[in-house]
Amino acid sequence: MSDTLTYVYAVARDVDPAAVAGIEGLGGRPVRTVEHRGVTAVVSDADRAEFQERALEERLEDLEWLAATARAHHHVVDTLGRDHLVAPLGLATVYFDDERVRAVLEESAETFSAVLDRLDGRAEWGLKVYARKGRPDAAEAEAEKPRSGADYLRQRRKALREGDTTLEDARRAAGEVDAAASALAAATRSHRLQDAQLSGQSDPMVLNQAYLLPVERADELRAVVASYQDHPKMRVELTGPWVPYSFAAAAEGSAP
Repeated sequence: MSDTLTYVYAVARDVDPAAVAGIEGLGGRPVRTVEHRGVTAVVSDADRAEFQERALEERLEDLEWLAATARAHHHVVDTLGRDHLVAPLGLATVYFDDERVRAVLEESAETFSAVLDRLDGRAEWGLKVYARKGRPDAAEAEAEKPRSGADYLRQRRKALREGDTTLEDARRAAGEVDAAASALAAATRSHRLQDAQLSGQSDPMVLNQAYLLPVERADELRAVVASYQDHPKMRVELTGPWVPYSFAAAAEGSAP
């Protein structure tokens, strides 16, 4: 039995094997292609000991290993995705060997082709929206210093009401920009809102959305988002274009 498995980063279309020359995957191993009837799997070797089922369950709890694996995975996908149509597969998709990968390409040919057709000519964009917190100036803060316990409770109730209003206003405004962006997109995906520790932002996040956008509509999306840049209740953050990770619902597998 070989000491390695075949790790699959993505499926793609019309990839010359020379296009992956020099790209390094997991552990610095060279990336290669496995092709079947026009659909290409982008692969490299991976240590069998790391990716067998029981070992993999433990590895996925190792944040350092997980981060390194994710970086290598995304490096391969993003590098090839600059010039090729690619559909990323999930992290840690492995098979026994290249022949098993070729068999999967044949078994799932219609699925992979449909995914690639859906992504062709489109890219992913991300939109995050944050509620703007009220920040009183120094004079106002001094004037509002509580003079008693009752004053403190009154001001606290007022702050909570205003905070709720600010969040609700921001959510309504975020719904407006989302509707405008969605009208330009071929598909949308909602992602989980991130807390301050994960987002790195002090303002609360009220929208975390991805859009699958035809490449020719990128300037329209930028213009939509720019029109909300000075909104008093929310702050918008647009990122992209990216390889469409959120929309590449290609089949994911694991070594038997």
